[in-house]
Amino acid sequence: MIKKIVLNPNRIRRIPSSFGFIPHRFLTEGFLASLKQQELVLYWFLILASDAKGLSFYNYKTICKLLKLSREDYLQALDGLLAGDLIAFDGTIFQVLELPLKPVTTSKQSGGEKADGNK
Repeated sequence: MIKKIVLNPNRIRRIPSSFGFIPHRFLTEGFLASLKQQELVLYWFLILASDAKGLSFYNYKTICKLLKLSREDYLQALDGLLAGDLIAFDGTIFQVLELPLKPVTTSKQSGGEKADGNK
């Protein structure tokens, strides 16, 4: 096992009262690998923008401008996150959801590949 040593003790990250949270299983259980690049960028933005309950209400024009996404890329990313059961959206309010038990993949979302990259 690798022994972890703080590389820069003057710059240890501190978690403030308001912060974005991504569970470690997002990486280790295939959620990261299951997302396209635009989906990942939008998902991380929504995590950073949301409150403790996962709620945020940025409009698509602001999101597209901040993330440098076209409207089409934004809509595809939104559809992918909704299909992946990672967010809920009512047309105004986003909610980042608790991760499902495993990544939800569809042929449209993954291009025919499973989350582990195998066909």
